[in-house]
Amino acid sequence: MKNWLRTCLTAVLIVGLTGSTMAQAPLVEDLGYKGGNIKGIKKLDKALHFLVIGDWGRNGENYQKEVAAGMGKAAHDLDADFIIATGDNFYPYGVASTRDYHWISSFESIYRAQSLHVRWYPVLGNHDYASNPDAQVEYSQISSRWSMPSRYYSKKFREGDTANSVLILFLDTDPIEKEMRGHGYDSVKYRKGYVQQQKEWIIRELSQSKAKWKIVVGHHPLYTGGWRKDSKDVANMKAFLEPLFHQYKVDLYIAGHEHHLEHVKPAGPTHHIISGAGSEARPVQLHPNGGKFAIGTQGFATFSVTGKEILVQFIDYKDQIIHTASLPK
Repeated sequence: MKNWLRTCLTAVLIVGLTGSTMAQAPLVEDLGYKGGNIKGIKKLDKALHFLVIGDWGRNGENYQKEVAAGMGKAAHDLDADFIIATGDNFYPYGVASTRDYHWISSFESIYRAQSLHVRWYPVLGNHDYASNPDAQVEYSQISSRWSMPSRYYSKKFREGDTANSVLILFLDTDPIEKEMRGHGYDSVKYRKGYVQQQKEWIIRELSQSKAKWKIVVGHHPLYTGGWRKDSKDVANMKAFLEPLFHQYKVDLYIAGHEHHLEHVKPAGPTHHIISGAGSEARPVQLHPNGGKFAIGTQGFATFSVTGKEILVQFIDYKDQIIHTASLPK
């Protein structure tokens, strides 16, 4: 009797797997993924997919957990290749070492979805500089996903495919901002000559690259409709970086620092995206100089890069797609 019952159950399973459309939906769920999806998310064919989050590490508070859950769903839907973090990764004072509990309470235990266990490419923010910025570099040696080889660095994707190749520069903008407002040098965080050295590196990387797309990531924005829209620091950063972006035809600059989601396209070749709403959110207005979208709510952005366009999708902490933009080449 037991063998007969086992044979019947096996037959039912085989029919369900091969012929019955009614059995397909529950079987997909039973095979593992139960994390949910982002309704209406668009996935471009053969694209390089990545997510961007900024200003996030708050021990799960200020909707950090909700944003992280949505990221897990979006990364699954897109089969994301990697994650970019735009700085202020740990509030309020960064991390003291690779053994700081923030690594557990604000990163490892929050971004738990399997789809988020891909490479994370972070940059440093001003809050990260409040303690030990090099601890975030050193964490790369013990983490399977945190990938920050130095305070500034570059990554190349699809190098052998000239029609779809992508260069991404990850900047260390806090020393630039500090130097431009006369902050004193020291031997560890703000070394004399460091900013000039980084500028020369930026020029070398951009001028020598033959990538189809040139993308730059930094913590401090050049354009913002948020709290700092009239800040001297924003003006200084714009004066430092924008001439380089124009000269070397940078397609996209991605920043954080301001706790909102925003897209600005001023005159010139460069689109400006702010994704700094990984936990706390603040009010924002549409930028008067090329503002396309701005909202003061928690969320993140997804990017899908093909040879012809970059598709940007902004997603809030309720898993709603709140804005979509296509950036043509």
